[in-house]
Amino acid sequence: MQVSEIRIRKVEGEGKLKAYVTVTFDSCFVVHNVKIIEGKTGLFIAMPSRKTANGEYKDVAHPISPEFRTALQDQILGEYNAGHIESGTVGADGE
Repeated sequence: MQVSEIRIRKVEGEGKLKAYVTVTFDSCFVVHNVKIIEGKTGLFIAMPSRKTANGEYKDVAHPISPEFRTALQDQILGEYNAGHIESGTVGADGE
């Protein structure tokens, strides 16, 4: 499975959430709301998640293998660091 498109929308504000990302795979499957977050050791990605009844967050889509997660994160952060960001910003809620 290859990444065919990465669309990055910068988040306004100064919190830890830096951007929302939409990733398209093989020009036929898309994952919205991947987040770029500033952590203590640098940027990382967080997969889309939902809050469960007991208050925990569970990923709704995520890589199975650590190797694929690393490759996906490297590709997304490479695009972000290269400044390949769509014009305009969104709020922290993605709107």
